[in-house]
Amino acid sequence: MKVAILSGSVYGTAEEVARHAMDILNVAGFEAWHNPRASLADVQAFAPDAFLAVTSTTGMGELPDNLMPLYSTIRDQLPAAWRGLPGAVIGLGDASYGDTFCGGGEQMRELFGELGVREVLPMLRLDASESVTPEADAEPWLAELVTALRG
Repeated sequence: MKVAILSGSVYGTAEEVARHAMDILNVAGFEAWHNPRASLADVQAFAPDAFLAVTSTTGMGELPDNLMPLYSTIRDQLPAAWRGLPGAVIGLGDASYGDTFCGGGEQMRELFGELGVREVLPMLRLDASESVTPEADAEPWLAELVTALRG
């Protein structure tokens, strides 16, 4: 199964989590692909069977600038081929921001919903105010993702 990992990061933490997820998925026997500057054409050329979005949150709960072009293009085109594919989201944020905590992740969940991507696990919310090792903190959830994708 080919898993496309879409990521948005400001300071690189979400990108590190995405790379770690790619390693875990590859070791589990999946063909995981991650390009933090991917275009829609890049993702479509990979022809994914599943999606994982890993994104931090900026400002008032927005997506990082490096993910916005891909997000906007996907939203404008809504590729029908992705309807029904499995997907999941890891959101990074800081709970002290209240209502906008993991807002970037919520935007990706909404986009996946518009696309008809089937959410196979509830979004993982990584809180920067509690975690200094988000890659390690994501591992139990990623193990569940591997199981969900296999099932």
